[in-house]
Formats: sequence, C-alpha cells, structure tokens
Amino acid sequence: MAVTLTDIHHATIHRAIEAVWRIESARVIASLARMVRDVGLAEELAQDALVAALEKWPESGIPDNPGAWLTAAAKHRALDHFRRNKLLERKHQELGRELKSQQEAAVANFEIAENSEIEDDLLRLVFISCHPVLSTEARVALTLRLLGGLTTTEIARAFLTPEPTIAQRIVRAKRTLSDAKVPFEVPAPKERAVRLSSVLEVIYLIFNEGYSATSGDDWMRPDLCNDALRLGRMLAELAPSESEVHGLVALMEIQSSRFSARTTSSGEPILLLQQNRALWDQLLIRRGLAALDRARQVGPAGQYVLQASIAACHARAHIADETDWTLIAELYAQLAAIAPSPIVQLNRAVAISMAEGPAAGLAIVDQLVEEPSLRNYHLLPSVRGDFLAKLGRFAEASEEFVRAASMTANARERELLLERARKAEQQTV
Repeated sequence: MAVTLTDIHHATIHRAIEAVWRIESARVIASLARMVRDVGLAEELAQDALVAALEKWPESGIPDNPGAWLTAAAKHRALDHFRRNKLLERKHQELGRELKSQQEAAVANFEIAENSEIEDDLLRLVFISCHPVLSTEARVALTLRLLGGLTTTEIARAFLTPEPTIAQRIVRAKRTLSDAKVPFEVPAPKERAVRLSSVLEVIYLIFNEGYSATSGDDWMRPDLCNDALRLGRMLAELAPSESEVHGLVALMEIQSSRFSARTTSSGEPILLLQQNRALWDQLLIRRGLAALDRARQVGPAGQYVLQASIAACHARAHIADETDWTLIAELYAQLAAIAPSPIVQLNRAVAISMAEGPAAGLAIVDQLVEEPSLRNYHLLPSVRGDFLAKLGRFAEASEEFVRAASMTANARERELLLERARKAEQQTV
C-alpha cells in the first residue's frame, strides 16, 4: 500500500502529540485530581482528553497552548462524568463556572492565572504518587505513569517486567489510595520530611535502575535516567527550598554526564577509573555542580547532598589519578553517620583502598562478609576480588569474581566479572 502525504502528516502529528503528552500529562492529571479527588478517575479523564486530541489535532493542527487545551477538554469530560453520575450539584456548578471562565479567557491569561495553582497541584500529585501506603514497586510504576507520562508498555519494557504485572501494580496502587482515602494535599510540615524522603527514594530508584540495570542484556537504560532526571528537575522547581531535592538533582546530573564513557561501542561496561573523561558531558557536570551549590545554600548536607559531593570529586578530576580519595573517604564517613548502611561502608572501603592501599580496604570488606543484607549483593565479592587481585592473591580473587558473576542478573556485568575472573586465573599460572 502506498504511503500518502496525508499519512505522513498524521504520523508526524501523532508523534508531536506523544511529545506534548509526555510534557503536559502530569499537569493535566494534577489539575483534575484536585477537582475530582480521585487519582484514578483523573487519569481516565486525562486519557479521554488525549484521545480527543488524537482525533482532532491531525485536522485542526496543534493549538498554541496544548496543555491548556488538554486541561479544558479533560474538565469538560469531568463535567460530563458528574452529570452522568448525578453527583453534588455544587460540584457540577463549580466545574461549569470554571470551564466557562476558561473558555472566555485567552490562552495567555490561562497560563498566568493558573500557573501557581497548577504548580501546587503538581506537588500534591508528586506526594500522592509516592505515598508510603503504597509498596515501593507500586510507587515507582505510578510515578512513571502519572508524572513521567510513560505508558504501561514503556514502564514494563524499561524494567523488563511483564506488561500485565505493571498494569496490575498501577490499578492496585490507585485502588489502595482510594481505599485509604489519601487526601490530595501537600503534607503538613511535621510529615513533610518523611514524605519527601519517600518521593526522593522513588526518583533515585528509577535513576539507579537506568544507570546500572539490575537485569537484562544492557548495562544502562539511559531513558530511565532521563525520566528520573526530568522528575528531579521538576521537583526542584516545585520545592526550591529543599536541599536534598537539589542534592539528588546534582547527583543525577553528574552521574548522567558519564553516559558516553561508560560503555564501549558494542555495549561492554567500562569501569570508572578506565573511562575516557574527555567524553564526560561538561554541561551536565556544570549543571550538577550548580545544583550542589544551591543545595548547600538552602540547607544542611543530607545523604543526597553528600553523594552528590562524592560525585563532584570525580567530576572535578580531569584524570583518575587526580581524584581526591581522602576527601571521598571522609564524605563516605559522614554519609555513614547520617544514613548508616553496609553498602555505604562498602563504598567507603573502596575509597580507603584508593587512599591507603588495598589491604586497608580489604580489612573493612572482610567485616561485611557476614552481613545478611549483602549476602546476595554481587558488588561485595566483586570489590573483595578487586582488592585480592591488587594484593597478588589471584586465585582467591578469581573465585570472588566468579561468585559475583553468579549473583548478578545483568548479562553485561556478568561478562565483565567472568573476564576479570579469567584474567586473575591467568595470573596464577
């Protein structure tokens, strides 16, 4: 079948609509959720507006303010919903007045009048998507769906999870929020720190899964990192006085700067000290350092600010030998004091080994071998194998690399570890 100019035009418009939706969907859903007080219903109404756009925009063209168009269309559907279900007349009239006002206002006026309210709505949606009443997996899926604008298929593909599983998580998450009658509001000051921590954890988990994929054939999934970074930047705009928000953004900006240097052209991993730092994205590094400065200006250093400070030490070193490992070890000690974790201690061991020698690092790692939470953590034997190899204990090192390879579900990382095991084995001959 021949492809016509009309087909090409419609395909181009559809791609543009997808891009608009990715940018505007969170604001549309947030605005609706404030009115209908139901995140699930808000998303359904927003999806209806998207369908209307897909039907009308190929013929009429994309409006000057597509977000305003989608919001107005979704609110029309909300009004129809309330009519059909004979809900409170007050809500009916309230929505009707708001729609009439929007129709009469120019698009520019819409932006000015609604901007601060929409930003408030977005912040509410952030907190409800990451509510502690939900499981971690549900928070991640719902956040990517409502705030990231990803489809269920895209989320499933990103996490190498069956699509029905992701769909079920999202449906259950919405039902849980509804059953728990979670209010659509920004938490009170006394709850805010805990709730914000939950939000940051979700964004960080999304970024980390993209940065070092836990399973699959690829070591990185940059699209997930970009989604997390977009969410982090949005949150920084919504909560500019929160130092940890800026700290997390700084960390993600700096880590993202290394993408081009982290793998070979065929996808094999390149470890940090072997990377060509000329390939690091200097714009992202500058953005990260600026975000780190903002974090330090608005509040004390929390765990994300400290992690960003560690990343900044690497970013400032033009070659690996210039890295200030003593400062990094000190920063990890500070991190361990406020957020104690065996993984933090493992990373501190690496920094100490670089500053004081592999024997000093091995002494710390040997204390972590029996730690229950690290029993299936592949980086523990990987780090231990590295220290043993540097100490000339190649047979032991090879065994540790093989053990680490058996623990990871990522194919690229497994290949890297087995190659390191082979090289250590060759040194024993």
